[in-house]
Amino acid sequence: MTESTVGTPDPGLFEVMYSCRAMRRLDTRPVAEELLVKLIDAANQAASGGNRQRGRWIVVRDPARKKAIAELNHAVSADFVRARIEREEQLPHHDASTRSRMLDAVLYLAEHMHSYPALIVACLEFDERPDDIAAGGGSIWPGVQNLLLAARALGLGAVPTTYAINRREEFEAIIGLPETMAAYTLIPVGWPLGRFGPVTRRRTSEIMRFDHWA
Repeated sequence: MTESTVGTPDPGLFEVMYSCRAMRRLDTRPVAEELLVKLIDAANQAASGGNRQRGRWIVVRDPARKKAIAELNHAVSADFVRARIEREEQLPHHDASTRSRMLDAVLYLAEHMHSYPALIVACLEFDERPDDIAAGGGSIWPGVQNLLLAARALGLGAVPTTYAINRREEFEAIIGLPETMAAYTLIPVGWPLGRFGPVTRRRTSEIMRFDHWA
């Protein structure tokens, strides 16, 4: 068996959570179907509102559809990301150098997405055409997080992105969504070119209070 057909041994839950980096630079090597199914099965274990289990998952492997999605993503994101790099964007917890490396990876993703082995689309099914999909998010995002953690546990890289979905009608036409379904995020999946490791996050003391904030 090769690395393309089996994942690495499953590390502990907290090791997975504390080293689950957003992997935007991925290899073009194929990912076995059994692993892709395993990711969706993990996503399907997440809670959903009223236990209605309306999450739907499309694994795009067809080269023509991947190319169409990648072109849409590039059209939406590339110039925007380049502008962020040029103005040396930074955050309180992300200096300009660190931020630039991250944005370079976002640009890399835009330029190479078509070559990645699988693009997973997280969707929800509704009873009728939804006017506002925001309220349904609580029933799909837990599944997305399950999928990301399962990918990390298997040694796969993954990252959610929503640039292409900003052009919703075009995006959903590419994957043939019926009007009663809505896409929430796109998750490229593949073998990472970088390494998993500790993530950089704010200290818990900065983002947590007991009982009240002030």
